[in-house]
Amino acid sequence: MAMMKRHQRILRLTLRALLMVIVLLQTMIPWLGNLPLGLMSITILPVTIAIIAVAFGPAEGAIMGGVWGIVTLLRAFVYPTSALAPIIFTNPVIAIVPRVLVGVVAGYAFRELVKLLSPSVSAAIAGLLASLTNTVLVLGLIYLFFNHNHRVTAAYGQTNGHLASALLAIVTTNGLVEAAVALILTGLIAPAVWKVVKKLTQQPGK
Repeated sequence: MAMMKRHQRILRLTLRALLMVIVLLQTMIPWLGNLPLGLMSITILPVTIAIIAVAFGPAEGAIMGGVWGIVTLLRAFVYPTSALAPIIFTNPVIAIVPRVLVGVVAGYAFRELVKLLSPSVSAAIAGLLASLTNTVLVLGLIYLFFNHNHRVTAAYGQTNGHLASALLAIVTTNGLVEAAVALILTGLIAPAVWKVVKKLTQQPGK
């Protein structure tokens, strides 16, 4: 019994470590987690965070989202992936807070939805919400902090105080694509990971 519990714990920790490595690699290597597209980039990292949150819960999702955010912050100082990254993502509120909340939203959404819907549908919705959380919060905070920043507004082809239209365009293009990708991939992948983790945490004989 004790040996089986120890084996389950090791497997769970191994899976968690593997997922953390994936988050780190996707964050540090742009083409693994982000597809550069002009001034912004289409990110698939919300999918990874959503999968972790579905499998391990909102707390673990928040931690991994925090890892994503912290690495994003550091990368903006060292080797930014876009022209605006050194301006925008050196702000820890923009770089970290939305990413933490991605994990929280996805984790709690799945936890409640799976009581009513199938794991696949619940995971898909959790992935969709994770992506929208990231998009809406990041762009909303960019507007809040940089609506009157000449460099940022000029980069979007806008004048000071008129950043909203450019950000709204991103929501309706990049944001919708990211949301669709998150819905599909999380719905396909997360339920299998969730079932594995659930099995590993079950007590023998149950």
